[in-house]
Amino acid sequence: MKKKKVARITQGEDKARSKMKKQDKSKKDFFDRVYAVVAKIPYGKVSTYGHIAEVCGTRASARTVGWAVNGAKESGLPCHRVVNRFGALTGRLHFGSPFMMEELLRSEGVTFDKDGNVNMDRHLWIPKMRVKSKSKRKSKM
Repeated sequence: MKKKKVARITQGEDKARSKMKKQDKSKKDFFDRVYAVVAKIPYGKVSTYGHIAEVCGTRASARTVGWAVNGAKESGLPCHRVVNRFGALTGRLHFGSPFMMEELLRSEGVTFDKDGNVNMDRHLWIPKMRVKSKSKRKSKM
């Protein structure tokens, strides 16, 4: 009896590990798609977490885009060009100084309204392409 129970537990652990590996690969693939879009944001323009999530496959993953961008701020990608849907600099605290993100955007000619939000009518860049997954399985995009 005990051997069968141990075997079932071991099989369950193996399935869980396999599932976690697939999730890690899926997360890495999604992050890579986010980075590809962020790299294309033009100088003097901004994009939103939601727009980036949408072209990466799911608009519901805007928060995950935020995690990806936060993890890549030291990579040379223009992460300072990603703002929330209202133009607020919600990622500003991840740049060492709470004013660095705004300073970088202002140095590119980005303007702000009286509330400190990016003038979205003037500076919003909406990605047009859909970034393809690098995985070998067929995507539902």
